[in-house]
Amino acid sequence: MTTETTARATVQYEDARTRVTRWDFEPEATTGHHVHAYDYVVVPVEDGRITVIAPDGSRTESVLRAGETYARQAGGAHEVVNSGTGRLVFVEIEFKQPPTP
Repeated sequence: MTTETTARATVQYEDARTRVTRWDFEPEATTGHHVHAYDYVVVPVEDGRITVIAPDGSRTESVLRAGETYARQAGGAHEVVNSGTGRLVFVEIEFKQPPTP
């Protein structure tokens, strides 16, 4: 399992409640293994293909489409690799505070 980040993460906005990070991946670039501390939303900026590698080594292939947003809950542990042949870009929005009931 890779732990070194080779994708470029650029924090575009951050305050006490929210962090917005743009991720730029060249082919085969990776986030490195990480655990999500917060609920988050991902907004693909460009179409692309990713491989998500779980801590047990299992792999899931996914196709991302520009503008097709998805959300996940905190606690997810994985590594994301650009498994496509071109550049991949997405924006990750993390919610640093839990939702109010």
